[in-house]
Amino acid sequence: MNTRLLQRVGILLGSLLCSLAMAAQVLQVGPTRKVASLAAASVVAKSGDTVEVDAGTYAADVAIWSQSNLIVRAVGGRVRLLALGAAAEGKGIWVVRGGAMAVQGFDFVGAKVADKNGAGIRFEKGQLSIKDCTFTDNENGILTSGDKDAELLIENSEFGNNGFGDGFSHNLYVGAIKKLTVTGSYFHHAKVGHLLKSRAAENHIFYNRLTDETGGRASYELEFPNGGLAYVVGNHIQQGSQTENPTMISFGAEGYKWPHNELYLVGNTLADDRPSNGKWLAVKPVEASKPVAVVVKAMNNLLVGTGGLDAGVDAKQAIVDIRNNLNVDWDVFVQASRQDYRLANPAKPPLKPLDPGTANGVDLTPKREYVHPRQTRGV
Repeated sequence: MNTRLLQRVGILLGSLLCSLAMAAQVLQVGPTRKVASLAAASVVAKSGDTVEVDAGTYAADVAIWSQSNLIVRAVGGRVRLLALGAAAEGKGIWVVRGGAMAVQGFDFVGAKVADKNGAGIRFEKGQLSIKDCTFTDNENGILTSGDKDAELLIENSEFGNNGFGDGFSHNLYVGAIKKLTVTGSYFHHAKVGHLLKSRAAENHIFYNRLTDETGGRASYELEFPNGGLAYVVGNHIQQGSQTENPTMISFGAEGYKWPHNELYLVGNTLADDRPSNGKWLAVKPVEASKPVAVVVKAMNNLLVGTGGLDAGVDAKQAIVDIRNNLNVDWDVFVQASRQDYRLANPAKPPLKPLDPGTANGVDLTPKREYVHPRQTRGV
């Protein structure tokens, strides 16, 4: 290719990139703006746009987002979305099924629909990033499809008091998607359902607080019903006294559906406030008719309660590495009765951690810690 042709190609590419940049716009939304509602914004926004929504309460303002490379963020304070009986496509406050989309600064409240699966967000397709959002009093906080290429990232967000109350809806309910990542987030008071339930092929649950708390009636605090890869590192997880299920963490209860089924439970604080018969961990034995390899590694966890992590794991049915986990009393923490599981004396930790190494390229050593409410900091 000669120099002149290369120059022409460069000019054409530059012109194309410039046109694309000019096509993207910042769309301002609010009662005093030209675009007054989220519903209208979801129609006029184009792929690549940034949608800035003025702080305030938006009632029955539901939307369907199908764009790619879209940013939707609150400006000037929080944006509170009250369902008040409205639902996009009869599914929830928002339905998301585009390409990459980032959402920041929204409160999703009160989604209820006829099939009892009303969601703050119904996520069906693409890559969705949620940051600094809250989901309260919905039938599901977020409910996803089972799209095998979808990915969901949640950071510094809160899920509380979600669920219809029948045990089939949850604070966060993730279908058989490609990947779920949750960091620095706060899950509490699910209505009979689970604090976090995920069928994803790969799960990264790092530095969160999942606590049932006073009056909480959640079932599992954390469930991976179909196995998969689950990295559970540096979390505070607490089972309340009124829980609907004696098991705190469950793996594979509905059968192993993924080619790789590995649970890494490292550097967590687990507190069981159930009066009796509580169980830290339940790993379903492998069926003889459906043999799969199951790996369970549990290290460096502090256990506030009685019994060991190995009680719910059949070593004959899995490759098991359970060691260096310590049962401790409440006085080890700042205020365990209020779910404040920071160490009372960080200079003298009760457990000397062993090096957990890596798994599938994922570093299992905690690098940060959860800070309430819904933050993390380095350790």
